[in-house]
Amino acid sequence: MPITGARIKASLLFIALCFCAVSQNHEPVCHEIVLKSLTAIKDVKALKYHLKITERGKKGFNYYESSVKFNKQPRLIYLYIKGIEVLWLQGKNNGKALVKPNSFPYFNLNLDPMGDLMRQDQHHTLKEMGYDYFASIIQNTVDRLGNKFDDCFKYTGTEKVNGRLCYKITINNEDFRYVDYTVQDNESITSIARKFHIAEYMIVEKNPKMNDYFDILKKGQVIKIPNWYCKKVEMWIDHFYFLPISIKVLDDKGLFEEYNYHFLQVNPKFEEGEFTRDYKEYRF
Repeated sequence: MPITGARIKASLLFIALCFCAVSQNHEPVCHEIVLKSLTAIKDVKALKYHLKITERGKKGFNYYESSVKFNKQPRLIYLYIKGIEVLWLQGKNNGKALVKPNSFPYFNLNLDPMGDLMRQDQHHTLKEMGYDYFASIIQNTVDRLGNKFDDCFKYTGTEKVNGRLCYKITINNEDFRYVDYTVQDNESITSIARKFHIAEYMIVEKNPKMNDYFDILKKGQVIKIPNWYCKKVEMWIDHFYFLPISIKVLDDKGLFEEYNYHFLQVNPKFEEGEFTRDYKEYRF
């Protein structure tokens, strides 16, 4: 039977359809999803989202909600938290955040993002806003595991979370434990946490003599620190953006912290003046 142009076109169409079907049914491997997510986080230039936070504190769990505007370079942050407004601009205001309280003293304050008034039993600061801090922890975990990646990282399917279709990834650090650490010269709780990619709050919580993040450590002092950031992570990574939509962190006690992102906008265009105190929608 002679091969006509119509038959060639039909054959090519059949092959294309088969290829599309295979591509659509392809289940991505865990390593692929994680690496794509880390790359997507690096590519973020700006974000808008509503964040719901659950964090274990001294008297139980603390719950926070905030609307966030975030620009990466330069680092610009605006938060709205139930009438409280916070504006922090990299290289401005002597490194302090402009804060409009929703209670006494009712006038604007200039506060240190790393200071006691702004931390108040919270796990993280303005300097960890966005996804980069979390990505550094995941990247450190990947690097430390090396060829044992598949022993800890698992892809467990697709779920709809916070209105978004997501890949679910779990990370299990079965050897999570606390170890002795000898404090070096000029180290603080924060510098030790950043050095080992671990949680400051876990250090404070595990060492009974510590009151908060600002306790002064002495060279040679032996303290307990976790050997991983946590025992288990459950994270849901958006199918389209490849950014985390929900992150749940657990340690040996259970839930440690959880972050849920709603109404996520990636690389939005901000209006002129949107990161100034005089912007039309702000009340500084």
